[in-house]
Amino acid sequence: MNHDKDALDYHASGRPGKIEVIPSKPTSTQRDLSLAYSPGVAVPCKEIEKDRDKVYKYTAKGNLVAVISNGTAVLGLGNIGAEASKPVMEGKGLLFKILADIDVFDIEIDQNNVEDFVKTVKAISPTFGGINLEDIKAPECFEIEKRLKNELKIPVMHDDQHGTAIISAAALLNALDLAEKEIDQVQIVVNGAGASAISCTRLYLSLGAKPENIVMVDSTGVIRKDRENLDSNKAQFATSRDLHSLSDAVQGSDVFIGLSRKDVFTPEMLKTMAANPIVFALANPDPEIAYELAVATREDLIIATGRSDYPNQVNNAIGFPYIFRGALDVRATQINEAMKLAAVKAIAELAKQAVPEIVNMAYNQRNIIFGRDYISPKPLDTRLIYTVAPAVAKAAIESGVAQRIITKWDTYEEELKKRLGLDEKLIRVITNKAKQNPQRVVFAEADNYKILKAAQIVKDEGIAIPILLGNNEKIQQLIKENNIDLDNVTIIDPRQETETTQLFGELFFQKRHRRGFNLHEAKKVIMERNYYCDMMVETGQADALISGLTRNYADTLRPALRIIGKQKEVSKVAGMYILLTKKGPVFFADTTINVNPGTKELVDITIMVAKTVQQFNMRPKIALLSFSNFGSSEDPASVKVRRAVEYLHDQYPSLLVDGEMQANLAFNTQLLRDNYPFSELIEGGANTLIFPSLDAGNIAYKLLMELGGAEAIGPVLLGMNKPVHILQLGSPVRDIVNMITIAVVDAQSRKGPSVPNRLVTA
Repeated sequence: MNHDKDALDYHASGRPGKIEVIPSKPTSTQRDLSLAYSPGVAVPCKEIEKDRDKVYKYTAKGNLVAVISNGTAVLGLGNIGAEASKPVMEGKGLLFKILADIDVFDIEIDQNNVEDFVKTVKAISPTFGGINLEDIKAPECFEIEKRLKNELKIPVMHDDQHGTAIISAAALLNALDLAEKEIDQVQIVVNGAGASAISCTRLYLSLGAKPENIVMVDSTGVIRKDRENLDSNKAQFATSRDLHSLSDAVQGSDVFIGLSRKDVFTPEMLKTMAANPIVFALANPDPEIAYELAVATREDLIIATGRSDYPNQVNNAIGFPYIFRGALDVRATQINEAMKLAAVKAIAELAKQAVPEIVNMAYNQRNIIFGRDYISPKPLDTRLIYTVAPAVAKAAIESGVAQRIITKWDTYEEELKKRLGLDEKLIRVITNKAKQNPQRVVFAEADNYKILKAAQIVKDEGIAIPILLGNNEKIQQLIKENNIDLDNVTIIDPRQETETTQLFGELFFQKRHRRGFNLHEAKKVIMERNYYCDMMVETGQADALISGLTRNYADTLRPALRIIGKQKEVSKVAGMYILLTKKGPVFFADTTINVNPGTKELVDITIMVAKTVQQFNMRPKIALLSFSNFGSSEDPASVKVRRAVEYLHDQYPSLLVDGEMQANLAFNTQLLRDNYPFSELIEGGANTLIFPSLDAGNIAYKLLMELGGAEAIGPVLLGMNKPVHILQLGSPVRDIVNMITIAVVDAQSRKGPSVPNRLVTA
């Protein structure tokens, strides 16, 4: 496998790195620049000089966090230095932004000395509203965080310590609830004595665990009071009990917390634990005991790991973005114990609540419920931002460290929802859903580097099971030349599949013998790869197909219509693009097929799009667009749209749809409210746009991509009997991967009962 090259290409392609700074104010005119800089900038400078707190009003400080490291304990790489830690710090900054809309500057400091490190951070601290310390080795990290918390008046948190502590503590509370045990009664063994282990154990004490019930084990054995040269952090957890090894410590214990290394906790040790044992094997990437081995050893076990491919992942990403969000929003002077405990309890409680359908969909489960396999919220749970952040903010206010008081909590919750738009995670949700049940996807143009690279990605990520169609020798040569890992992937060359080709030809003749094809022509045309792969899907040898990278759209669609065909209730198929915008996804149709749809076709397109949007567990809010607004023109182009809306209102009264309207009205709800207060879209605007003609839809989505910075997924082909998806000519690898993901979810939805086969309007 060539994952190293993929990672290097990812970081180096285009603009190097993973983050950039984007202006948040207009800069297009000389007046804009004179306000942004000289002479206008002097005015806020003077205001801040008079009142330092106004720096939060006139600058980005209030939403800016520094992610700071010296590179002394980076992931599993150890002390690799400040520069080498930068990709990790940029990655942390990216998570802050996409999960909680927090801006980040990553700061790598070439200082290992505690005093010099603290001095440097203090010197740059006026820039930031908060500081996230990262990947700093113990024991220096304890002293650095302590000093900075005491000497600065902004939130400071070392996530390696407190992130794991908060998430594991929440999971522990829920595991104890399920095991019917009390935290002040259970015997806890902590294997590991680094920054994370120390912080976890301290937080468990804050939750009620008893010091005498805790045993900590490091690489030399149980930390005992009679051990010489114990540092102060380990000494806090030294025991006087006659225990020496990990196997001694775990006998009869209720809880095992592993923050060490793989395979140190054996099945034999697990067997000696008390009834309903709780095991958090959090070493990454390989836990202290393999998940499969652990669950095979004890049926009464509750287990969590740090991995995403097993139940109960302890993942820092469900904590730190939202903890800082809450702290920043009340301008907290620190992140104190009360705020951490509030985060713990909010996360624990969230796992007990009914899980939204979008989360069930993301993990391909019908109904995720609180239990032994679900003790901690999923990382893709969109409720985290408006559950954890308010809890932290309230704790900051109540504990007296907040400088801004929030009183309207409902308004604050709505602000949090709007920061990202709860649907901005759509592609991550779809990807995760695809991974839960990968489908067989056949590629008609597998003798192309882009297709092969996309096939490798979806294979490695567990999104799809690729089937490569094309010249076997050419495909193998491309794989070798480009060092692409596609071992054990099926390659089919139609020229060498004589028996199958004969069968497919006869089947095609049966379908088209009254549509201009004789048997000889049918057997000849089936050799063409688009016909062959369509027949694979039609006969169940593949679940979905991807084609069109090197062929005209119409030429690729034609074989699919001839073999697979459209759904019975559909008059014409249509094409839809998903535009990923800063306000969330917007669905555009028709953008690829119907040049000038009439009223009936507009109705059919609207219904097909609505069904597809529902497959993504979103409620379609649909605007039928025109150059006119609500009857202001009697031009036939407007009238057909108006009549389509009238029909939809009559036949689908619960479908949220309106028009005809100009495109800006679909999103400008204030303008809609002022001028057309009767509109169905007055609350929240539209997320789905139906265009009156192909040229309007095609022009709109391409302009939005180029000038508006939207990312497009598509075109998604609507109305086909089976999953057929056609790429845009020359699509980049990323777009191909997105389309494969859509194809997999499409195939899943047609097999399972969880996605509606009809339009649900209620």
